[in-house]
Amino acid sequence: MTDAANPYAHRPSAARTAEKSLLWIFRLATYAVLLSGAAVFFNIVAKGSSTVFRTSPPFVNTEFLLGAPESLYVFDYKGAHHEMGDREFRAFKAAEQVADIPAESYVYSAGGIFPCIVGTLLLVGGSMTIALLLGVCAAIYLNEYAKESARIRFIRLAIVNLAGVPSIVFGLFGFGMFVIFFGWNVSLLSGWFTLAFMVLPIVITASEEALKAVPKGFREGSLALGATKWQTIRKNVLPYAMPGILTSSILGIARVAGETAPIMFTAAYVVRDKLPWEVAKWSDFFFQGVMALPYHIYVVSSKIPQNEYTERVQYGTAFVFMLLVAVIAAGSILLRNKLRNRYKW
Repeated sequence: MTDAANPYAHRPSAARTAEKSLLWIFRLATYAVLLSGAAVFFNIVAKGSSTVFRTSPPFVNTEFLLGAPESLYVFDYKGAHHEMGDREFRAFKAAEQVADIPAESYVYSAGGIFPCIVGTLLLVGGSMTIALLLGVCAAIYLNEYAKESARIRFIRLAIVNLAGVPSIVFGLFGFGMFVIFFGWNVSLLSGWFTLAFMVLPIVITASEEALKAVPKGFREGSLALGATKWQTIRKNVLPYAMPGILTSSILGIARVAGETAPIMFTAAYVVRDKLPWEVAKWSDFFFQGVMALPYHIYVVSSKIPQNEYTERVQYGTAFVFMLLVAVIAAGSILLRNKLRNRYKW
């Protein structure tokens, strides 16, 4: 059958040619974004993995993962070249019984990042716990109890607007509210609430959408059998909405873990020798500042002179940070999928 005999056959036209050109523009733009992201990712993996892993046993740089940041001393002594951390350098001088050895020092270029890993885990865990508790409670009220009105619409609009507030503004808010007004100083507690409030709009919005997705029949059937409103929500609504709520936690984890501006005002120190639990009283744990991976990357990348030694720490810290966020997010995804398979309708 020829084109002339088929009235539905495609005919060349300027509009179709323009549409195909537009399709290729969209396709190339998508591939360009993906390739740019992949280039950044593989650059960090290639350079960072050389810091974390070794070619000889034990194959993992345990000193980098389990040590604390130190200054690096580079020097030549008795015809040999040495690169030592601060503690090792002092021990070397004591062993050689030498008062001073001419050496070049590089800040934060030796040791490890264990305090930063611990601080990041504590900040993410505490802030997401607070955000999920407050966010789910707010979503339950807005979706299950509140009646549609101008006040409720205004609250929803405010929540949406809060999601677009820059993180530095949340940092200043946390500094003024928790550090100064409440007197919590630079501490885990100040960082937890600051980061929790920053991610709260995402959690509330996603949780409310997850609650809306649960069929109304679940509620009506439970109420018809004599259950109270709260029993219905707790037994028939929340379990089925939990996978969607956990999706919001995955988004929140990625944002909370990577923020630098809020924690530099409220929770993070450049250097801290003691870990949060190394305190006299257990209650002091919540009022201890911590080191954190994003803030450490910021300091090492922008606040000290750059050289080959600091680059090794920069990429190694970034690689561990990406791996840590990926592990936490993967755990949330596995839990979400498990709940999704358990509760189906």
